[in-house]
Amino acid sequence: MSNVLQAVAGREDQPAAAYRALEALADSMIGVKLFTVTELEWKRGVARRTYTNMPEAYPTSGEKEILEDAWTDRVLNERQFFVANSIEEIAEVFFDHPLIQSLGCESCMNIPVAVGGKVRATVNCLHEAGHFTPGRVKRAQTLIEPATLAVAAAMYLQAETRQ
Repeated sequence: MSNVLQAVAGREDQPAAAYRALEALADSMIGVKLFTVTELEWKRGVARRTYTNMPEAYPTSGEKEILEDAWTDRVLNERQFFVANSIEEIAEVFFDHPLIQSLGCESCMNIPVAVGGKVRATVNCLHEAGHFTPGRVKRAQTLIEPATLAVAAAMYLQAETRQ
C-alpha cells in the first residue's frame, strides 16, 4: 500500500500515478495481464474506464451503461468480488469476451471499491484461463485499501476540476 500512498501524495499526474502503482501492486500480488479501473457515474448511469494498461484495446474513453443484472447485483450492490476463470464464464456477463480472449485473457476478477458508503469503481484484473485461484482471490482482498485510496484521490481531483 505504501507505493500507492506515495503515488497519491507525491505525484502531480493523478490519478494515473496512483492507478499505475495499484497495477504494479496487483501484478506483484496476484499477476495481471490486463488491468483497468472503471469509475461509476451513478447520476448518469454509466461506468467509465479511467485507467488501462492496454490503451489500444481498452482506451480510457470507453463508457457503458450500468445495467441491472447478476453481475451488477453481486459487484455493485452486494460489494462482492466477481471471479470467472474461463472465457465461457466471462461470456455470460461481458459482451466483449472475443476481445478479451484475443488479448490472451480467459479469466477475470472484478473488485468493487466503495468510497463514502457506495461502490464508486471497480478494479478489473484479467489473465489466462484458471488464473484466479482461491489463494489469489484471498490475496486480492489486500488490494481493497490501496484501491480505495486511489479512487478517493481520483474523486477528489475530479471534484476540484469541476469547481
